[in-house]
Amino acid sequence: MVESSRTYLPAAGRDWRLPLYDPFVKLLGGDAARKALLDQAVLRPGQCVLDVGCGTGTLATLIKQLHPEVEVVGLDPDPKALARARRKAERAAVSVQFDHGFGDELPYPEASFDRVFSSFMFHHLPAEEKGSTLREVRRVFKTGGEFYMMDFEGPHGVHGLLARLLHARKTLADNAEDRVLSLMRQAGFTDPKKVGRRTMLFGGVAYYRAAAA
Repeated sequence: MVESSRTYLPAAGRDWRLPLYDPFVKLLGGDAARKALLDQAVLRPGQCVLDVGCGTGTLATLIKQLHPEVEVVGLDPDPKALARARRKAERAAVSVQFDHGFGDELPYPEASFDRVFSSFMFHHLPAEEKGSTLREVRRVFKTGGEFYMMDFEGPHGVHGLLARLLHARKTLADNAEDRVLSLMRQAGFTDPKKVGRRTMLFGGVAYYRAAAA
């Protein structure tokens, strides 16, 4: 489905940190931040949603738990994170489709999804892949589709322990609000907006919403 030679930044920054990722993010308020992202979307039975860059599957599993009549797909390039995601969904006794792939080469046809979510993922992308990822998200939307994204505020939104433990500051340098909104407009989204902000122990998290044209 994807080229195995491609590289990516793991969810925790390094493979060896992956077992620590979920408990650490939960401790710092990450689960509550994801729940706030989900609450912004109006999900209805029969809709199909994608969690792009799903990591260990926390958001995708939560969506299915709260909206069992919604079809949920999670996509991530990290096979180790996906293995954890599948086990997480199994423990929660929910059915989530987890696929291996990259955000800028989504393995889905046009008009596949009603909603696409992204949490703590966008800053992982190299600058040259951010626009192509957003264009792919735009491509797979059904009519009326909406994109909901949450990520660290850059370049100065994250500080302290989490920044040192998980990511170098350079990964956040291209994550400023104006830059994110500009990329969304260039990708063809209608009226992209920053719709909220949440302060966590490590700094600020921004929420964005955009619609298919």
